[in-house]
Amino acid sequence: MVTPGAPDRGKLSDLVVSAIEAEILAGELKVGERLVSEADLARRFNISTRSVREAMQILETKGLVRRRHGERAEVVRDDVGQFLDSLTATVRSLFAQDPGYLVQLMDVRRMIELEVAGRLAGGEGKLSPQIEAALTDLAAAKDFSQYAEADADFHRALVQSLGNEILSTLYGSLYGLISEIIRLTSRVPSKTQAEGVAEHQHIFKAIQSGQVEESRRLMREHIDNSTTYLQQAVDAGKVREQKP
Repeated sequence: MVTPGAPDRGKLSDLVVSAIEAEILAGELKVGERLVSEADLARRFNISTRSVREAMQILETKGLVRRRHGERAEVVRDDVGQFLDSLTATVRSLFAQDPGYLVQLMDVRRMIELEVAGRLAGGEGKLSPQIEAALTDLAAAKDFSQYAEADADFHRALVQSLGNEILSTLYGSLYGLISEIIRLTSRVPSKTQAEGVAEHQHIFKAIQSGQVEESRRLMREHIDNSTTYLQQAVDAGKVREQKP
């Protein structure tokens, strides 16, 4: 029990977590580097080694450090990518049970890409040359598979253009599933290739010209249409179980 006026040990461990996490994400602590001892951390933050130990448990759960008995904690930020890969595998597993989960993934796409489109149009980030390269590939695609790949490349390049490393990592982990979605929706008769290319070009031009709300509107319309096509594919039984 915490006595009146005494510091909350949980909050003290949170201070350590926040400080170490910030140093890892900023690159001040490199992957593979060892943290100082728990005793040294306790002295640094003027807290008990018990609070430090609790902080290390939290950081390990987050995939930012690895602890082995008798050794100082090791920075393993790469485990964040492994965690996201695990997340992707989980979504695939859910899809194997119920294809309707891919429609939920499209909702995640909508949340991410509307924000990205609006912020890019508002002047944040730097538009990648890969966006125009993807548009060229869209127009030159000879079949739905090539078109789907170029389509996914376009959206990934937009997300990466914002320059948010964590968001790019998250979106990249979902990229394979998103590509599958685009391939599935491409199998459903909906619009011509020229119409699809025009949709993407309009989104890009709105972003280039700084039209924030128009960029968001066009992206929403584009993803809403794709979601409709995906649902048609699911309802028609054209979506088959995908193996992880």
